Amino acid sequence: SSLVDAGYPAVTGAASSEVTIQVAKEVFIPNSVVGCSPASTSPAITDLDDNNLIWRTPPSDALQGQVLAQVATEDEGAETAATMYVNNAYGQALSESFVSAFDGTVQSEVSFPKGASSYSSQLSQALSDDPDIVVVVGYPESGVQLFRDYYSGYDGSKPFLVTDGLQDSDLPSDVGNAMTNVGGSAPSAAGPGEEFFVTEYQNEYDAEPGVFTSQAFDATAVCLLANAAAGENSGPAIAEQMQAVANPGGEQVTPSTLADGVTMAAEGAEIQYQGASSPVNFDSNGDLQAATYEVFSFNEDGYETTDTIEFSA
Repeated sequence: SSLVDAGYPAVTGAASSEVTIQVAKEVFIPNSVVGCSPASTSPAITDLDDNNLIWRTPPSDALQGQVLAQVATEDEGAETAATMYVNNAYGQALSESFVSAFDGTVQSEVSFPKGASSYSSQLSQALSDDPDIVVVVGYPESGVQLFRDYYSGYDGSKPFLVTDGLQDSDLPSDVGNAMTNVGGSAPSAAGPGEEFFVTEYQNEYDAEPGVFTSQAFDATAVCLLANAAAGENSGPAIAEQMQAVANPGGEQVTPSTLADGVTMAAEGAEIQYQGASSPVNFDSNGDLQAATYEVFSFNEDGYETTDTIEFSA
């Protein structure tokens, strides 16, 4: 709210879905300020009554649930499944999204709390009907214990799929198992401007970009371009231009030509932003219409990407 009080007409943020929903309802929407999140993936954001003000540059988890269902069916040949999910907005929504997209039978949906000392009872519930595959939606703090309990109680051959919350190269060493029966999917940063962005980032910070760093750059870039196109520091006027500057049609602007793009937008030229994380093509809800996902599998050294899937809503 201090940014809004200071007169900013557009803000990059928030990160967590639950924070984005709260800030949208209490700050951005009442004050007619554009919010563009670089990291909030909850499907609940799609349906906010937001006067066109709330946008995001990562894909909705509704897409990832469909990707997981495709991997389970096509790569693993699964006809039956169980889900285990952390009991918050992220876990529930992704589990529901998988369940509605999966072609086969979902035998059980088991929720679990973060940071429990044992997950044996949840595992026995999920595995009781011997599903072909188990989908786990959670974070490393729970995942380490959950998989330790799994390997100590079972033979370790059941195929598991996890989501981006558990895409952690330290997971096998923390669990104490190569976890070769576990794979997963996660949104991938694979925009037309990715290579330039990564090089510039490394030069500036002497580090690799984090999981949603390129999405944060793109969220900021689109807001700047829309602000220039609007010609005024007004949230509703910027919201009006978000699709116009990002979606197909017009001269391409990339991270490497962003400064020129701002000038073109201010002069009223038709442009389309092609980002570091994705082409940034928005639908009418402010969600991405398409995204690239990586499919990965664990091994004793961490994980490796085995496939990429271009997915459209």
